[in-house]
Amino acid sequence: MIKPDAVSAGNTGAITKMIEEAGFRIVAMKKTHLTKERAGQFYAIHKERPFYNDLCTYMSSGPIVPMILEKENAVEDFRKLIGSTDPQKAAPGTIRNLFAKSIEANAIHGSDSDANAEIEGNFFFSRLEQY
Repeated sequence: MIKPDAVSAGNTGAITKMIEEAGFRIVAMKKTHLTKERAGQFYAIHKERPFYNDLCTYMSSGPIVPMILEKENAVEDFRKLIGSTDPQKAAPGTIRNLFAKSIEANAIHGSDSDANAEIEGNFFFSRLEQY
């Protein structure tokens, strides 16, 4: 998911290009705007953490671009492509190194497991939208 900071900065096309050039196939993609309540549902796993409310406010602050991607070893390869959560520690040439503004406004979200990728994909897309 391309986050509000990267979308508002006009980086959606450049990020999408990097994703495709890394060998990912975009199965589904759309631009949408989360309400604070819907952001809260997506990040419910963090509900008890001190940053939860700020995260929900941030993720509802502007449009996002969720995607479903396919590739062999997709989760691990995507995590490498996006780089460390802290853009100052992200490897050169990664999405966060190039486009993130801060740890909080870090340009992109990537699922951390195949199971979470399926849950997160289903949050944004119905099966019909994927093809």
